Amino acid sequence: MREIVLDTETTGLKANGGDRLVEIGCVELVNHVATGENYQVYINPERDMPDEAFRVHGLSEEFLADKPVFADVIDGFLEFIQDSTLIIHNAEFDIGFLNAELSNIGKSTLPMDRTIDTVKIARQKFPGVRVNLDALCSRFQIDNTNRTLHGALLDAQLLSEVYLELVGGRQPGLELAAEKAKTKPETVESTPQKPARAHAPTSDEAAAHEEFLGQLTDPIWRS
Repeated sequence: MREIVLDTETTGLKANGGDRLVEIGCVELVNHVATGENYQVYINPERDMPDEAFRVHGLSEEFLADKPVFADVIDGFLEFIQDSTLIIHNAEFDIGFLNAELSNIGKSTLPMDRTIDTVKIARQKFPGVRVNLDALCSRFQIDNTNRTLHGALLDAQLLSEVYLELVGGRQPGLELAAEKAKTKPETVESTPQKPARAHAPTSDEAAAHEEFLGQLTDPIWRS
């Protein structure tokens, strides 16, 4: 089972109001295990960067000026995600921006039914408490000390750990330590042996033996 944990950064909150994507980050999971295969790209939004957004992710107009536009990165992005389920924290936001960008260049949009929204899972498990990424990292004791600013790839990596905790804990290693079987030494029961005869035959026994031999016809030791 292949899943893609996905996060984006944008110029603002309104996908259909002029705001644009500036970063996409993805982490590949296979059978709930991170494979180490990631996707990350910065995008030139072809517009200014509002101060409010800059304070969130630290991506300036100057930094993004020489980055590719969305139309130039979309093929690589779609190739990476393929038809995998998308794991997203607040899926409506990220899918909304991705679909707005896809529509702008005449591409098919991404259906919501291929997403798993970790915000919804967290709210079901922990009703009435904060379920943002920092709060969930704290709850699950996931180290997010490097998250001084939002970043799509960093957030996707943190979300992959949060997601595995939300769905029941991190996948144990595929190799289990083998337990050494303590075998009980096998006890071999010996058959009691009849003690060897330690004396010569009696005179009666010797006479009976001679009588028996006399009854034999042409014994082989006399030939």
